[in-house]
Amino acid sequence: MELKIGIIEDEKQIRENVLALINGSEGFSCEHAFDNAEDAIKSIPKLNLDVVLVDIHLPGKTGIECIAELKPICKGTQFIIFTSFEDTESVFNSLKVGATGYLTKTTQPSKILDALVDVHKGGSPMSSQIARKIVNSFHVNEKNEELEKLTSREQEILNLLSKGYRYKEIANEIFLSTETVRTHIRNIYIKLQVNSRTEALNKVFPKM
Repeated sequence: MELKIGIIEDEKQIRENVLALINGSEGFSCEHAFDNAEDAIKSIPKLNLDVVLVDIHLPGKTGIECIAELKPICKGTQFIIFTSFEDTESVFNSLKVGATGYLTKTTQPSKILDALVDVHKGGSPMSSQIARKIVNSFHVNEKNEELEKLTSREQEILNLLSKGYRYKEIANEIFLSTETVRTHIRNIYIKLQVNSRTEALNKVFPKM
């Protein structure tokens, strides 16, 4: 069985390199490559493609907007982001609109081919650094639940603690007595179930 692949990529050299990779590999064919989202949106619903590689940064509509329009009407087609963007917002926005994979343009050619097969079989291939960002993001969201246990004043004090402020400096910064600051910090420790500044900061602000 030969997988029918499509490409949406505006950079000519990258587009031609990927075309050569796919058409030069057994089990794959790519007869449809687009340099903008608008042409892809008009044509892809008629092509019955298995997988489409989509760049995010395109002239006119973005790759994310392109997938958002195509996914509901191309039920049998899987979309993999293929981009140089690695920020968390781009990753999650892509997944929200229906991308089922996310590869960076530094991905090795063999890994690109593996990803095309994987997504066709029901997987969600991602570059390792992208997978790490997603894991870290969920970790941060989980930790922020701890932050929600605190009042806005306690959060303000904890934030100053994270910047290295001492009790007296915190008191001066937010116009409280040093003893009141101490009381707030004790309450923070109780709510977070910790015994020190370091434990409190590690619990709420994990290292990324």
